[in-house]
Amino acid sequence: MGILNVGTQALQANLVALQTIGNNIANVNTPGYSRQRVSMETVPGQYTGNGFVGKGVSIQTISRNYDEFLTRQSTLATSVQAGDVTRAEYLKQLTDIFQGGTSGVGAAINDMLNAFSDVASTPTDLTARTVALTRVDEAARRMRGASLSLDDLQAGISAAMDEKVNSINTLAQKISAVNNQVATALGSGQTPNDLLDKRDQLIKELGQYVQTSSVPASDGSINIFIGGSQALVLGSQPATVAISSNEFGDPMQSKLVINRGAISVTMDENALGGGELSGLLRFNNNDLVEGRNLLGRLTVGITSAMNTQHRLGLDLDGAQGGDLFTPISVNNVLASSNNGVSTAAFGLTVTDSTKLAASDYVVNISATGGIITRVSDNQQVGAFDNTTSPLPITFDGLTLSNTGGAANAGDRFYLKPYSNSASNVTREFASARALAVASPVVGKMGAGNTGSLQLSSLVARSAPVSNVPVTLTFTNAAGVLTYTRSDAPGTFTYTSGVPIEGTEPANNPLTQWSVKLQGTPKTGDTFTVGSITDPALKLDPSLNGGNATSLMNLRDLAMFDGAAMSDGYASLISQVGIRTQSANYSAEVSTNLATNAEKERTGISGVNLDEEAGKLLQYQQAYQASAKMIQVAQGIFDTLFNTIMR
Repeated sequence: MGILNVGTQALQANLVALQTIGNNIANVNTPGYSRQRVSMETVPGQYTGNGFVGKGVSIQTISRNYDEFLTRQSTLATSVQAGDVTRAEYLKQLTDIFQGGTSGVGAAINDMLNAFSDVASTPTDLTARTVALTRVDEAARRMRGASLSLDDLQAGISAAMDEKVNSINTLAQKISAVNNQVATALGSGQTPNDLLDKRDQLIKELGQYVQTSSVPASDGSINIFIGGSQALVLGSQPATVAISSNEFGDPMQSKLVINRGAISVTMDENALGGGELSGLLRFNNNDLVEGRNLLGRLTVGITSAMNTQHRLGLDLDGAQGGDLFTPISVNNVLASSNNGVSTAAFGLTVTDSTKLAASDYVVNISATGGIITRVSDNQQVGAFDNTTSPLPITFDGLTLSNTGGAANAGDRFYLKPYSNSASNVTREFASARALAVASPVVGKMGAGNTGSLQLSSLVARSAPVSNVPVTLTFTNAAGVLTYTRSDAPGTFTYTSGVPIEGTEPANNPLTQWSVKLQGTPKTGDTFTVGSITDPALKLDPSLNGGNATSLMNLRDLAMFDGAAMSDGYASLISQVGIRTQSANYSAEVSTNLATNAEKERTGISGVNLDEEAGKLLQYQQAYQASAKMIQVAQGIFDTLFNTIMR
């Protein structure tokens, strides 16, 4: 009977609709689930002489509410957010390493420099000397501690990157497997909604680790690419990724390598876009490198300057001073794995500790010479020509030399002067008597001076000092001030407050000392620069604290991008803080964008329980009406059967 068939089909169609609604409600909290809906269509009517008679309803398909554009946008925004948040979290850890206050490196450095004030006042006081050495040791310990914390942070990053790589490889395999299932299921002519949702969710999870782009294939599979053009999944064939060092074998630089068969491609982290692994690589290869270089430059600058100054002094026993800190080598030169065979032997040394830049460097060798590029800002800082201007060459306070043969054209070398500089910094000696705080040169005003000439400062520039004693004799002729020197012919103009340098003879013009005088001399006034050990001066070197004053005054030396030595650590904190602040802002913005993008996606694909409850009642009533239709058909059939059987 027609009515029975119509009722049965309606009952089945509404039952499928109720089952689909129930499935939606059951998966309301399932990540990646797209709301499904039943599409019904009318069964073609049967032609009669009185027109077409309807034959009921059938299920056309069960489809999912899905917007490809919004899904892509949500996946992309989530990937960018993951990268920004990951980098911001690790920058916070970097900030915690470079803490301020009394427990920070900066406080230890300032305490060390200030401790020489008491030594300068009482050079023979062994207690004051011991305190100064203790402060030196504490400054070295805190710099080593910061370096060790950076090592621990890097180890944690390496472990995290390995974990992300394993997750990427696992997800790539899962996506390729689902691709195969989707291609098979599409052969039935119907859309495998749950498989498509599963694949979309896997792609979104993959985007948490590395940003992807996708291209659909004709068989329903999706090809996944990373870094813009490198295929991670092609149909049912996944590639694998791994972490490797860069071309220089630098253990502190990591690269993502994608392997497909026998082909391996090293990827630039800047081309990876978003994702947690991308954020880790950017932090590791840029932020952490800068943190190491800033700490390393601080350590090299301070220890070099203090060692140089300490070597100019005399200890409590009258011996020439040595290094205060263990000398730090900056000779860390890495050769590219692509270089040809050569006998070149490059070396790197510190020439001027006040001009150091917190950066690594790349040396590109040409047929005639080479170019040195600063990595931090990609600026060329030096060039040498093997014929006209060969090595050594000085740049950013460093000197590059080559004690071996010539390198090959096209060779590349990586200079890392500061990456490990703070790892092994220590105090060189523990004896308070060995602290060289006496200045090797002293000044003496003429006994018969009548002018207002006063000594402002007198410092040694080299040791030992040989061109002493030197007597300056002044002339004041109608306000024109001049002086003569006992070590050089001629007459020189005197200006109050302008340093007068003591140099070797003309064939070796090395500045050995510098004196600054103030006031107005009278004609005949004199000032003599002499050696503290000169018997004629009858001075006790142990009572002199001139070099301690010079060590203390290093705190005002312009050293770190123009900042004083005492402000060097504050400058370091500022630079790391600027990066952290910028990363936090980026993370906040990308989080808001990801949240909004996901809201828009779920607005289309998500399950609305109120809406589903309304449809549940709608299809429940339709189901009950369909059942009533069958009941009516059964009554008609019973009546007809009973009539015939009579």
